[in-house]
Amino acid sequence: MTKAKLWEYTKAIVTALILALIIRAFVVQAFKIPSGSMLNTLQIGDHILVNKFIYGTVIPFTNKRVLVFSKPERGDIIVFKYPEDPDRDFIKRVIAIEGDIIHGKNGDVFINGRKLKEPYAQHTDPTYKTNPIEPRDNFGPFLVPKDKLFVMGDNRDQSYDSRFWGYVDMSMVRGKAFIIYWSWDSVNMRPRLSRIGTITR
Repeated sequence: MTKAKLWEYTKAIVTALILALIIRAFVVQAFKIPSGSMLNTLQIGDHILVNKFIYGTVIPFTNKRVLVFSKPERGDIIVFKYPEDPDRDFIKRVIAIEGDIIHGKNGDVFINGRKLKEPYAQHTDPTYKTNPIEPRDNFGPFLVPKDKLFVMGDNRDQSYDSRFWGYVDMSMVRGKAFIIYWSWDSVNMRPRLSRIGTITR
């Protein structure tokens, strides 16, 4: 191989790596679902793609966003930095946005005084926790502050979320989940082919 050809290959590889890093940082990123907090919407072993630019591009080394196409809305499934350990990523559903008043009563969620219709929510425990220091089924009311989100897992009885540790700041949001591109059933050791290509809702 000549030096000229070797240089061409090197440039092509470096360019591809740079483009991949740019896409991963600002456009789309892959995440794997490690827990059952979003059952049945997302299964353990689902691999999802996250749109990182829809909520705006974060300027490096700051919390500022530019080119904001939209803000998170109720019902969006988002990936964010876990507030108690920013090195970890969590995935939950946005239940309330800034200015909303949210409260929970016996497992039901109310936004601004109206019961929320949640066909995605799963309850596996038929009992309710009424102890005031246990916010799983009864909490609030809380007024969601500016630039904050209240998030919950769809598997309500098995999710550690805003009911326990508070709000997600907009600066911590990585993006919006939009599609399952691969799914692996580790119990039966086979892919879940029917889930591949499923849009997350």
